Amino acid sequence: MSVTTQTLADACFPGFGSAFTMAFQPIVDLARHEVFAHEALVRGLSGQGAGEVLAGVDASQRFAFHEACRVKAIEMAAALGMGSRLSLNVLPNDVAGQSQCFRTAMAAADHCNFPVNRLMFEVTEGERVTDLPGLAAVFKSFRHHGFTSAIDDFGAAYAGFELLAGFQPDVVKIDMSLVRNIHADPVRLAIVKGFVGTCAELNIRVVAEGVEVSEEVEALHALGVDLFQGYFFAKPAIAALPAVAWGTA
Repeated sequence: MSVTTQTLADACFPGFGSAFTMAFQPIVDLARHEVFAHEALVRGLSGQGAGEVLAGVDASQRFAFHEACRVKAIEMAAALGMGSRLSLNVLPNDVAGQSQCFRTAMAAADHCNFPVNRLMFEVTEGERVTDLPGLAAVFKSFRHHGFTSAIDDFGAAYAGFELLAGFQPDVVKIDMSLVRNIHADPVRLAIVKGFVGTCAELNIRVVAEGVEVSEEVEALHALGVDLFQGYFFAKPAIAALPAVAWGTA
């Protein structure tokens, strides 16, 4: 199923709304054999990747562009009949100490009849957090709305233990740098094993990002990881919800 018209994003952000589209990639729950969430990923109208699209956005317009992305993702998810959580990326310093992005997403979800409690906000690792208490406080203040909170790309760049210590989310996504060929790397296995155990004690679910081969899935599943995202299960699909390759898992 696909969708091509996103009137809400166009109306709210006329400078951005029609300049890009969104792709969706599933995060699967292997134990339950169901889709846990779909991550929304920005794409150019000709299929350009996120890096190329974001490189064309002026720094002064960054926050507005990210808001437009989240609104468009919600609108498209609703039109596609998405029944899972919808995972939206947020930069930590756009959230810390302010609630605008949450309120914008809630208003968009209400407008599109998409359940607010199916929104998931991923704090991305693209910048160091300058106000960790403010970040934690904002997520805590909105927890009663049922949002799922997540740390993206744990183990890469700024997404580290300082962030986890100051802000305990519902979900942590292990960066693909730790996932790649983990079945053949005793060091990565030991690191991830310890991390999964820590998250279990904190009641945090772990997602393995970037899985590409069955051996990675098997090794991570043996460590207690049930949530997976990567080409092994499904590639991102532009303006569509891709089928999951369960038969090969």
